[in-house]
Amino acid sequence: MSSETAVSVRCTVNGEVVQRIVEARMLLSDFLRHELGLTGTHVGCEHGVCGACTVIVDGSSIRACLMFAAQVDDAEIETIESLAKDGALSPLQQAFHDQHGLQCGFCTPGILMSMTACLREPAPDREKLLETLGGHICRCTGYVGIKRAVDQVLDGADSVDRSTVEGAS
Repeated sequence: MSSETAVSVRCTVNGEVVQRIVEARMLLSDFLRHELGLTGTHVGCEHGVCGACTVIVDGSSIRACLMFAAQVDDAEIETIESLAKDGALSPLQQAFHDQHGLQCGFCTPGILMSMTACLREPAPDREKLLETLGGHICRCTGYVGIKRAVDQVLDGADSVDRSTVEGAS
């Protein structure tokens, strides 16, 4: 890597400050997977269509295959690895487990991250969550279990510990 194509990236990932020198054109998905070892962020289509690489950057869900690592300098990033706390699944992860909302699991991290961001919005409802789901391609489930998981989360929204959905702020 020549010094002309290298950039310094300093950001917070899952609550931990990290700093690396990377190629200027390194994708965020590659940065997370290869530089930081966070392999839960999956790379599918590499065109932003499938949603498998979705992470949360500064509170918004984004496709990590469409963003350069250099663009997240000074940003806060959350990956699928951030959802479970002390071995306990987040309410959304638990709902996916309870309702059999995954099969092969390849698309699941991206779906969970998009829906987590959606659940943090004021008054999330089923329509908004299903619209969010529409931005993901799952070839295994037929979405039935995923939709049941959405209903479980919404039905339990009053009893859900919102801090597990709200993030680390």
